[in-house]
Amino acid sequence: MWFKNLIVYRLPEDFSVSATELEEKLAARSLMPCGSFDMQSKGWVFSSDLERYVHTVNGQHLIALGVDQKLLPGSIIRQVATDRAKEIAKEQGYPVGRRQMRELKMRVTEELRGRALTRKRITHAWIDPVHGWLVVNASSEGKAEALVETLRDTLGSLQVTLLETERSPTSAMTAWLALGDAPVTFTIDDDCELQAADQSKPVIRYVRHPLDGKEIRAQITGGMFATRLGLTWKDRISFVLNEKLHVKKVEFLLMEKDQPAEGESANPGEQFDIDFTLMTGELAALLGDLAKALGEPEQKQAAAA
Repeated sequence: MWFKNLIVYRLPEDFSVSATELEEKLAARSLMPCGSFDMQSKGWVFSSDLERYVHTVNGQHLIALGVDQKLLPGSIIRQVATDRAKEIAKEQGYPVGRRQMRELKMRVTEELRGRALTRKRITHAWIDPVHGWLVVNASSEGKAEALVETLRDTLGSLQVTLLETERSPTSAMTAWLALGDAPVTFTIDDDCELQAADQSKPVIRYVRHPLDGKEIRAQITGGMFATRLGLTWKDRISFVLNEKLHVKKVEFLLMEKDQPAEGESANPGEQFDIDFTLMTGELAALLGDLAKALGEPEQKQAAAA
């Protein structure tokens, strides 16, 4: 289980939900299939092959939210409704009006809903009570918020907040590019995105391009600022940081996974635990350094120490 895109939240300082309690509460709100008249269903699913809702290793918890969503494109509804409207118009001798068309679309939607195919999406999250992190492996904030809201409803209360820093990612990334250097534990890679501040907001993207030349500094001097920047942490994890403080395209470098001895078969459960332990240990340290580099409020740092 290697996370690829991180939406990062801070747990409340008094978070004290045990693994046992968390398992019980998530099990009570497990994913149920969509009903005949439901377009979507949300609930918790097993987070690992061990068939537990909460997979815990060394005090670190892995959970997973399942979302079943019926696929019913609006274009299909419009097509069926239009065809039926033509038949109705012939029968009644005059075109279908707006109100009648709205009602027809509603009837078509209800009819097709029960026959629609269902797509399942699973979103994992890592709860780190030791350092105060809640990290959702999601490419968009909307998916992350869906998990957080469901977790809040499941627990009854959960005062988590998106990671906030005194220095905005945009100003920090722009300054690092202007200097040609990042904070001690980070190095600048060869990908970035620059955006202008004027109304047209032109964007320049550099992919696999050296970012330490005069060209980049000239763009910044001319008023452009960074909205995405590729970074590497301690030569161990590469990622892309964006203006919303989302950590994208995470890649674990030089991460050696334990291999079974010759003639022995790998134990999937043990390997999963090893991978999860390695991942959470590395990411907790990375996030701590990133928070320091961007100036997380002191009280938050002290609580996570």
